[in-house]
Amino acid sequence: MLHLRISVPADLSDPVVALLAADPAVSSLAVIPGASIRPAGDLVQADVAREAADDVIERLRTLGVHRSGSIQVEPVHTWVSRAGYDAERRTPGSGADSVVWAEVTQQAYSDSELNWTYVSFMCLATLIAAIAIVLDSQILVIGAMVLGPEFGAVAALGVALVQRRFRLFRLAARTLTLGFVIAIGLTCVLVLLARAVGWVTLEDVTGDRPGTSFIYTPDKWSFIVAIIAAAAGVLSLTSARVGGLSGVFISVTTVPAAGNVALGLAFGVGQEVWGSSLQLAINLSGMALAGWVTLLIQRAVGAGPPRGHLPSGPPRASGPSRT
Repeated sequence: MLHLRISVPADLSDPVVALLAADPAVSSLAVIPGASIRPAGDLVQADVAREAADDVIERLRTLGVHRSGSIQVEPVHTWVSRAGYDAERRTPGSGADSVVWAEVTQQAYSDSELNWTYVSFMCLATLIAAIAIVLDSQILVIGAMVLGPEFGAVAALGVALVQRRFRLFRLAARTLTLGFVIAIGLTCVLVLLARAVGWVTLEDVTGDRPGTSFIYTPDKWSFIVAIIAAAAGVLSLTSARVGGLSGVFISVTTVPAAGNVALGLAFGVGQEVWGSSLQLAINLSGMALAGWVTLLIQRAVGAGPPRGHLPSGPPRASGPSRT
């Protein structure tokens, strides 16, 4: 169940209320006249079955609510309502399979923003990855994977392709590229400083590293794991089951590969740079491809059977029939 909070100008209030009142997926509806100051008008609140939320939001957009007012969508984690139960039962499809595309798209734009927080997390994660490689510590590698913020931008690539939002695709690609370039560059500079004071040696980079050698030796399994992990990650994001994301973070070696690229650049070891760069490219391409395909499947599955024609305006009053 989702809760809609709609601020509408007074001239749009009646059509919005009529639209929601006529929809069997709406279990409760309330109007507070004059409660909205910006825009000047009414506040409309409704509970709607998740399976129908996308259709309801799209019809509200058709009325132009998003241009002259606002639509807020909030999850209802716990509810006790016979009307709500009946609304979900009447609505075709499954709530678990339904994707609220407005929510997913907004999250994709947020995750694609190149800001100080994103760059900070990326740099810190890459630094930890570089230390993990020097120490040959799998625990630190996992920590770097979990800390890395790149999956949101990778998932945004899939959203952009499915929704055909090319501006979003450019934003996500830019954030990924610059994020990794900045993180690798900063880590390389710090590794050079550590090399100068003798904290890191060439042997640390080129020596036997049984615990972390997989970072610079990609194979077919690197691509397969990236695909599986990204599919699970997208499912977690769209279904709000964020617990599954931790498995994604510790399955794909994007950040550790970036850390090893920085080490290779600092010591001039081309094999490390090439192998890790290839690992990074394989993981990112596999994740982007899997995210796109998963979202396409979710769109097809979540569409479910048609809901039929629903009126978009106030119902007509029935009068006596003429014979």
